[in-house]
Amino acid sequence: MAVRKALAGAVAVVASLALATPALAAGPRTHHDATRQALRANVEAGAPGVTATVTEGRTTWSTAEGVGDLRRGTPRSTADHYRVGSITKTFVATVLLQLEAEGRISLDDKVDTWLPGVVRGNGHDGRRITVRQLLNHTSGIFNVTEDKEFQRAYFLKDGFFAHRYDTVDPRRLVEIAMAHRPDFAPGTSWHYSNTNYVLAGMIVERVTGRPYGEEIRRRIIAPLHLRATSVPGTRTTLPRPASRAYGKLAETTTGPSYDVTELNPSMAWAAGEMISDSADLNRFYTALLTGRLLPPRQLAEMKDTRPVPDAAGERYGLGLIERELSCGVRVWGHDGGIHGSISSAVTTADGRHALALNLNGDWAGDPEAVIEAEFCGPGHK
Repeated sequence: MAVRKALAGAVAVVASLALATPALAAGPRTHHDATRQALRANVEAGAPGVTATVTEGRTTWSTAEGVGDLRRGTPRSTADHYRVGSITKTFVATVLLQLEAEGRISLDDKVDTWLPGVVRGNGHDGRRITVRQLLNHTSGIFNVTEDKEFQRAYFLKDGFFAHRYDTVDPRRLVEIAMAHRPDFAPGTSWHYSNTNYVLAGMIVERVTGRPYGEEIRRRIIAPLHLRATSVPGTRTTLPRPASRAYGKLAETTTGPSYDVTELNPSMAWAAGEMISDSADLNRFYTALLTGRLLPPRQLAEMKDTRPVPDAAGERYGLGLIERELSCGVRVWGHDGGIHGSISSAVTTADGRHALALNLNGDWAGDPEAVIEAEFCGPGHK
């Protein structure tokens, strides 16, 4: 899928540039057999391990396949914390839409209104770009993680091991993007850009006077009791339990893999730094789609989508991906990729059926096949 490829290239690994024991929380159910088979296929395709949780009403089904620690041979756990990458974007967009509902900001405000002079240079002009265009990736602003020097410093082996613990200021991320020409004039096309959400996080901080992560904690994490979810800032480790995360740190998907579990996620910041687990992600997207986090008007704005180029059946709203699956089922959510971690979380619009999954390797696997199996497999057609 186009967005997943962008995530893998933008935040996970340059290789993709072109992202406890298995358990059943509820008893075995026939219509999950296809899902389990698709998860195993991801491991057979080369992913170290995968963990997934499904919620249907009050029923939860969880399973894990493969290895969580290649050195020790320990299995993946259904309780694993993991880096969720660009799933962070849905949290950031939700906070901005809450601020709009409170009358503190308009999505039609120009970026320059809140960040004067920040988006300027080489054809970029924050006086012509709206907050809405940041959130739906129609701003044309260059994607910072497509910068070749940035890739060498943070995604390739030598640079990663030299800089994995560095703190990167969000303004520096924007400066790197401003050194390039825009991809297109604002509002005339669509291109996935992590810079958009770095700027969105900066706007949250300007509007509220507080760190964007604190706003996410106060407005989303605490009210929903998301105990496994955090905005780590510069913390380099994962909370326990957690599996190790592995990446190729190369421009190919062959060759050795490296343990990339520890890193300073400020290199992704508001575009992709958050940590969660599968159960929390299901709770978040279910609450979001059923109106617990946003008033009807703001939720409608978030779900106002446009087609994603080269991705049949996929549309992008405000930090939210809409997918029409092969069987006609429509799901909403987001994908996420960061070093050693590829994630997907989706739910139906009524919140009755949700799935979240994570692979602890960033070079192999097919989360889309798992989504198709769960929502379109036997028992759900």
